Amino acid sequence: MHYISTRGGIQPIAFKDAVMMGLATDGGLLLPEAYPQVSRQQLEEWRSLSYQELAFHIISGFVDDIPPADLKDLINRSYATFSHPEITPVVKHDGVYILELFHGVTLAFKDVALQFLGNLFEYILAERNEQLNIIGATSGDTGSAAIHGVRGKKGINIFILHPHGKTSPVQALQMTTVTDANVHNIAVSGTFDDCQDIVKALFNDLEFKKKYSLGAVNSINWARVLAQVVYYFYAWLRVTDEDERKVSFSVPTGNFGDIFAGYVAKKMGLPIDKLLLATNENNILTRFVNDGDYSLSDVVSTASPSMDIQLASNFERYLFYLYNQDSARVRGAFTQLKEQGRITFSSEEMARVQADFASASVDQAQTLETIGSFNRETGYILDPHTAVGVRAALDLLPADIARVCLATAHPAKFGEAVEKATSAATPIPPGIAALHGKPTRCDLMDADLEQVKDFFIKHIV
Repeated sequence: MHYISTRGGIQPIAFKDAVMMGLATDGGLLLPEAYPQVSRQQLEEWRSLSYQELAFHIISGFVDDIPPADLKDLINRSYATFSHPEITPVVKHDGVYILELFHGVTLAFKDVALQFLGNLFEYILAERNEQLNIIGATSGDTGSAAIHGVRGKKGINIFILHPHGKTSPVQALQMTTVTDANVHNIAVSGTFDDCQDIVKALFNDLEFKKKYSLGAVNSINWARVLAQVVYYFYAWLRVTDEDERKVSFSVPTGNFGDIFAGYVAKKMGLPIDKLLLATNENNILTRFVNDGDYSLSDVVSTASPSMDIQLASNFERYLFYLYNQDSARVRGAFTQLKEQGRITFSSEEMARVQADFASASVDQAQTLETIGSFNRETGYILDPHTAVGVRAALDLLPADIARVCLATAHPAKFGEAVEKATSAATPIPPGIAALHGKPTRCDLMDADLEQVKDFFIKHIV
């Protein structure tokens, strides 16, 4: 299995090289040359597998340069940190299935991928006797999950940029209370998109990237997406039996990474009826799916801050397929976005988009109302991001199919919003309660590339 760039400027590379490259050296995103195909017979054979066993079967189809025994060990160690034996259990409430992705160390879905990626990095670096300096941007959950995935690991430094004051208090504490020598938190006076622009600029400076051995943990790293593909298969196997029941997934998303993993699962042959893309007021992706309007606007702060994004990194991966793998068109689209602030699409392309996805935008009032009403009716507490997906599913997906809603974070990470919606305090897990009062370390900076670059160079150890 080899990997290519959406922008067509690199020769195909192996999986381990793709992991270490992160963002392709031509500025594009890496994708496999082909997708392993899964038959219905294989799906039936996988029904009795544990999450770890299923992950091995799926991931090994994309990896041929790590011995199977080593890959199994990496997977098993990655999910040994989870608090639930099923890793990503599925529960049913009020006619929808909730796929709980928050049983990892930071109580967010990012742990599913970043525990695996952290172990991958350590494995490859030890094999090559190299060092890696990770730099990433976060709207909240990626940063803490990445930090906890690599804290204390040999040969790795990590620098995480987050928008100052625009994450939840718990998200900020999960990052800034990690004071290991190899961990550095940077609070940027700006938005997540400002943070992401700085990170992309550093990766696009190829001389700087090579000199300082930059590595990526954002979902621009293919291994992140790959690890997330697994739980679509796992959930499908839990909500179906041997009949042909339809299954749709509702995915709260801002950066297009989580729903792109579902798109990959579908390309592999998983019989997904519909992928429902749910956004908050930062609804560039909903405008794209419903109206063909992919135009930039200002970021709005909401109760679901991990989705407060306008420029979706993983959208480029989908464009590559929408444009029939025409790298020149992908490059042209991002030139248009830079010059005009928008990308335009033909009616034929939009017909294909709407065959792949449905979409809905759920505002803050609807989000809080959904948290409250769902809790009153079921006793179950949704976090604000999950509530966006649940509301979209209840509004748009038919009740006679299996509606799987991705629960991307534990509600305690967004206690203020949940308490406002339910008029009751959210039970606090011990791991979150222990954060309060711990020493913190964080550096506040302007959204300035050179300032961040200077800090980075001075703090490499």
